[in-house]
Amino acid sequence: MPLLDPENWQSHNLAGGEYAVTEPATGDPLGTVTLASAEDVAAAAGAARAAQAEWARAPHFVRAAVLRKAGDLFTEHADELRDWIVRESGSIPGKADFELHVAAQECYEAAALASRPAGQVLPSEAARLSYTRRIPVGVVGVISPFNAPLILSIRSVAPALALGNGVVLKPDPRTAVCGGLALAAVFAEAGLPEGLLQVLPGGPEAGQALVADPQVSVISFTGSTAAGRAVGEAAGRHLKRVHLELGGNSALIVLEDADIDAVISTAAWGSFFHQGQICMTTGRHLVHASLYEEYIERLAAKADSLAVGDPHREQVHLGPIIDDAQLAKIHGLVESSTARGAKLAAGGTHDRLFYRPTVLAGVDDSTPAYAEEVFGPVAPVRSFSTADEAAALASDGPYGLSLGIVTRDTARGLDLAERVPTGIVHINDQTVNDEAVAPFGGIAASGTGARFGGEANLEAFTDLRWTTVRGDVAGYPF
Repeated sequence: MPLLDPENWQSHNLAGGEYAVTEPATGDPLGTVTLASAEDVAAAAGAARAAQAEWARAPHFVRAAVLRKAGDLFTEHADELRDWIVRESGSIPGKADFELHVAAQECYEAAALASRPAGQVLPSEAARLSYTRRIPVGVVGVISPFNAPLILSIRSVAPALALGNGVVLKPDPRTAVCGGLALAAVFAEAGLPEGLLQVLPGGPEAGQALVADPQVSVISFTGSTAAGRAVGEAAGRHLKRVHLELGGNSALIVLEDADIDAVISTAAWGSFFHQGQICMTTGRHLVHASLYEEYIERLAAKADSLAVGDPHREQVHLGPIIDDAQLAKIHGLVESSTARGAKLAAGGTHDRLFYRPTVLAGVDDSTPAYAEEVFGPVAPVRSFSTADEAAALASDGPYGLSLGIVTRDTARGLDLAERVPTGIVHINDQTVNDEAVAPFGGIAASGTGARFGGEANLEAFTDLRWTTVRGDVAGYPF
């Protein structure tokens, strides 16, 4: 029996109007969802808070069992969910399988959080028991984007629930199903008590209401840096804790001793995976001058060899860009870059939403596609002569998310990494990596630091309470 039924997506309880779920590859309708209004957010937050009190008191093994079952369900329903991720978000099947794998692992890791030690016994100057204990924050608001919709929702939803919180999830309307309704269906089947997880597809108005709602204690936001600044500013006005995972323009440094035969595949994956619509995408290729010309030639040849098309009906390497607005942004950055002197070594063309993987040579600080986050399948390549120059180039710019360094001398790679401020570093790999057990997050304009994974989740979705206990009532001088 299908997990997802399009007949049930139009909620009479939501007032934001109907929204057509479409397939980017074809423009065909996949279903219709009802969006949430600002008023709907308040009602959902209230329902989540009402359900949360009893859930927080549930034994840890009860919460853990629900999370483990949810992880199993992502595997049991993989065929159905894979089709939705492919068709709704334009992912190739391999990328959809990766999302499903990570989603299951996030649930299993979250299940382990439920039984983590809750605090510490502290020394005290008085004759009393003194200890700390982590308690649920109450209701967590999660705002997730379109690009990896399942992962970027579940990695907040699962640990927040496991630690005893209620959740209001606002997925991007463009991926309302695989980034929102799929999670609601999985957790309902897993036995999560009714009301704890509220899924509200919606636009900016609903997001703003979620950040402002006094019933929501913590916001977990994943999206662009511009939107993240607005969310952080609004959360600050409401004295609300917010976790921001934002944009990037990550560098891949290729040192002179790199294996050129091996690095091209790595480099192409870093820039072209999921059409470059990943926050960690390799946005800047910094290549030693001795390898630069060959690197350009071979990366361009690799780009030209990649198949672009409908990932649901064809075997392709790249699917469609999510929508026309994103396509226009990508192509505009490529065109303005060539107008300023960058050389188009490959790509730069598109058929409808299918954008060819693109390689730009001869870029510098003034090249828009090099200086800005493109969020598309574009690989700007720039040369350097010394490690000092490479470190300076990689450190330049507002972002600090991920860094890749390719070298036969791993110690040298680690030393170079120490000179580039980023939240994530991969030696002899490209910039796009994710594991449920690892902390994830960027610095500077890329976000507010590592939040996802293990201890980071524990800190993100609980408050630390100090408690003391005396045998007798304390006495004081007056």
